[in-house]
Amino acid sequence: MNKSIIMNTRVLQSPTTGLQRYVLELGKHLGNEVCTVGPKRYLNRSQGNAWEQFVLPMKVGNNVLFSPANTGPLVFPNQVVTVHDVAQLDRYYLPELKNEIDSKAGAWYRFLTPRLIKRAAHIITISEFSKERILAHTKTNENRVTVIPNGVDARFRPHTPDEAAEKLNGLDLPSRHYMLCVGSLEPRKNLARLLQAWSRIQADIPDDIWLVLTGKRGNSRVFAEAAGMDALPPRVHFTGHVADDVLPALYAGAVAFVFPSLYEGFGLPPLEAMASGVPVLTGNRTSLPEVVGDAGLMVDSARVDEIAEGLLALIDNEGLRKELIGKGLLRAELFDWAETAGRTWDVLRQVAQT
Repeated sequence: MNKSIIMNTRVLQSPTTGLQRYVLELGKHLGNEVCTVGPKRYLNRSQGNAWEQFVLPMKVGNNVLFSPANTGPLVFPNQVVTVHDVAQLDRYYLPELKNEIDSKAGAWYRFLTPRLIKRAAHIITISEFSKERILAHTKTNENRVTVIPNGVDARFRPHTPDEAAEKLNGLDLPSRHYMLCVGSLEPRKNLARLLQAWSRIQADIPDDIWLVLTGKRGNSRVFAEAAGMDALPPRVHFTGHVADDVLPALYAGAVAFVFPSLYEGFGLPPLEAMASGVPVLTGNRTSLPEVVGDAGLMVDSARVDEIAEGLLALIDNEGLRKELIGKGLLRAELFDWAETAGRTWDVLRQVAQT
């Protein structure tokens, strides 16, 4: 192989979400096989776009560029790009997406993504759903798109109650009995319907069970207004951003994990929850059935009544929880970051040899 492979790490300037975890895990497992290049100082979105389009190609030179986080320089054809989803192009796929994506950032991605897909040497994506949507929007040859699923880190594992409680001391959780949702204020995460469902079941659940929402909190009033309520329902706790070393214990300590997302390119949180020995309730849309299989309780995430019924089932039915825990642990074993990295390296090596 005559060309070096340079990995674009611009995205690591942002807080860790599924996108950053993907880049970090691949960087860790590919190790000395690739060199990494990112901005030397913090850049805002427009500055970062300019760095990526104009500075990065000069740094890569005649080598192969691996852009693992949806973006890359349009003038550089000798690159492999991981396109995690095409939500920016799918703005009419469901009503919730349109408002989320009608922004300056969304307009940039609607311009960039289809052109990048057509000009890159090869595209990696993380689910069959995302591949289908890429092909639907760009009409590219399907042989140019390789599906390589995400993995799950060994840090996500079952904890004893005392072990989890010890690591969670700093979060000031209101109860050791909680349903967990990891997400953000994006409309596609469907938190409004989750809050409506949580409000409906208040009279039917024990007083010590809370709904814990982890991620960027935003304005609590926005949540209430989005859910069509005057105020947030009882027993809802926001943790804000949780440090990466605390997140495994937060998963493992939950009674159940709830992820009613309407649109996902993969859906890493349900996989991490299953690996943590926690029963999962998730939506039945987009890529989530590929990830969860029959190891989770699936509902129509557009229906508040189904989300509410699912929540009640996981709270009330210990037998169901145990069944899903067992299935989830087995399911999670199918996803491994080392395998993800190995298959990614195969694609990169093939491009470098051409």
